[in-house]
Amino acid sequence: MLMARDTSRDETQKLHKKWLKHQTFMAELAQNKEWLDKMEKEGQRLMQEKPEMSALVKKKLEEIRECWQDLESTTQAKARQLFEANRADLLVQNYSNLDQRLEQLEGQLSHVDYGQDLTTVNKQLKKLQTMECQMEEWYKEVGELQAQAASIPQQGQVMGKVSERQVGVETRIVRLIEPLKERRRILLASKEVHQVGRDLEDEILWIQERLPVATSQEHGTSLQAVQQLMKKNQSLQRELQGHRGHVEDVLERAGVIASIRSPEADSIRAGMEQLHQLWEALWSETEHRQLRLDVMYQAQQYYFDAGEVEAWLSEQELHMMNEETGKDEASTLQLLKKQLALEQTIEDYAETIGMLSQQCRQLLELGHPDCEQISKHQSQIDRLYVSLKDLAQEKKSRLEQQYWLYQLNREVDELEQWIAEREVIASSTELGQDFEHVTILQEKYTEFASETGSLGQERVTAVNQMVDELIDYGHADAATIAEWKDGVNEAWADLLELMETRGQMLAASHQLHKFFSDCQEVLAQIEDKQRRLPEVRAGQGGTSNTSTLQRLMQTFEHDIQLLVTQVRQLQESAAQLRTVYAGEKAEAIAMQEHEVMQTWKELLISCEDCRMQITTATDKLCFFGMVRDQLMWMESIICQIGTGEKPRSAEEQPLWPLECNIGIILRAQISDMMVSA
Repeated sequence: MLMARDTSRDETQKLHKKWLKHQTFMAELAQNKEWLDKMEKEGQRLMQEKPEMSALVKKKLEEIRECWQDLESTTQAKARQLFEANRADLLVQNYSNLDQRLEQLEGQLSHVDYGQDLTTVNKQLKKLQTMECQMEEWYKEVGELQAQAASIPQQGQVMGKVSERQVGVETRIVRLIEPLKERRRILLASKEVHQVGRDLEDEILWIQERLPVATSQEHGTSLQAVQQLMKKNQSLQRELQGHRGHVEDVLERAGVIASIRSPEADSIRAGMEQLHQLWEALWSETEHRQLRLDVMYQAQQYYFDAGEVEAWLSEQELHMMNEETGKDEASTLQLLKKQLALEQTIEDYAETIGMLSQQCRQLLELGHPDCEQISKHQSQIDRLYVSLKDLAQEKKSRLEQQYWLYQLNREVDELEQWIAEREVIASSTELGQDFEHVTILQEKYTEFASETGSLGQERVTAVNQMVDELIDYGHADAATIAEWKDGVNEAWADLLELMETRGQMLAASHQLHKFFSDCQEVLAQIEDKQRRLPEVRAGQGGTSNTSTLQRLMQTFEHDIQLLVTQVRQLQESAAQLRTVYAGEKAEAIAMQEHEVMQTWKELLISCEDCRMQITTATDKLCFFGMVRDQLMWMESIICQIGTGEKPRSAEEQPLWPLECNIGIILRAQISDMMVSA
């Protein structure tokens, strides 16, 4: 506060120092303003934490604020007082200081240093830029000083000195503008020369760093290594392509400088030629290396593909060498399906082999250094592929043979089981209880035999055909298959023999029961004829027509004649059956035959008696008919005699009474005979 209120004008102290000292004090005061704000915050916090001390704290804070405001107002008042008192002197002093600085700058510009390299040139440019910035600041400061000078009253010796200083400073500033511009132009030109030289060196170094990569003779020994080298070379080519514009720009700038006749242009020209040669060499080497790597990539790609093909072929060969053929028909069929699918895969793999062969031909056409090795490798792969196809064919043949064997075994088992089932039916001993029963059995057996014969022969033929085909194919189990064939054929032959025996037995049983049935039928017919004989006998007494009796007798005899054929057939059947059967059945046959023959004889005797009776009756009726005819004739004669003329002579007259008497006598006798008959 005392410093702020110090208004003494000690002549021994310079006014300018006071002004500077007061400015320092004002800066210190501004810094302490933050400390005052901090005290305010601490006081507020203290009042919140301890309300009982709020009155005391508030009072102290108000006192501090009042003191601070008083200090600020006093300081500002003194600053205005010092400024007003020292403004003219300060203005002169400022012009003097500015003139001294301009003089120093002019001295620096008089010393010419264009730099030996890019670094020194950049330093000089930076220094020049600093000078230019100072000039701009000083120019602004001159403007401010001019404004201050305009606000000072134009009176007194001090203003003359201010005007003199002002004119000198302005003249010096104007005089320094052109040297600064010339200095910048010269430094920029020098910088361009050094920059182009540096760029040429950098580009040459950049190319020299990459040239060993482009000229490298390392081409890789595997596909992955070649791919990595190709990626590096392609990256280098992309880098060159991206860097091409920069190199062309450097060469263009170097060409501009090289066209100038100067010592520096010679070195630029040499660097430009070296850069151009190295750039062309690097570009050419990268292209040649790319071509070499492409060829090597094709070779390594071939080796890689060939390795994969060989690995695949070897893996498939291991599968083909597996001797598993399946435990049954289903598993063998599954293996066969897998084998067919694998064989199709192998067949489709021919396209991959063809592509690999095409790669080999392309490498041979390109004249690859490893042509001989590649050709041998391809030949080996071709042999492996052909060998794999042969193995696949052999395994398929084994699986097919095994599958056919299981199929044949199944067919043989089913056929043998079917034959066994048929043998059970064919070996039946049931021969029927009677003729109708045996007829039904024979019909069923005939149907069974027909079905069994056709179906069985078809199945046996199919099995034999399968066996013959497998044997002709050269099946490994041909001996076993032949045994199966013999077994099936023997079983079929046994079944046929058994069926034939069963058929013969049923035929014999049918013949036997038919004999018994025919015997019963013939007996029934004989008995029927026996029952009809009384009717025939009764017919001869009830009719007087001989033709009717003869027709009745002929009809009956015709029926008897039909029975003769049946009886004869029964005798023949009995004779045949007696040669076949013996024992009880032979006795039954003989008894049945005897019964039929006995009944037949009785019928024949009865028929003969009836025929004799009918013959006698017929003869009698014929006689009576003749008698009636004679009587009628005689009656007609008698009538003629009775109604005739009288005798014309004596000789004729005695005969008439005699004839009349004879007719009467004969008619009476015939009437008596007919009555008695």
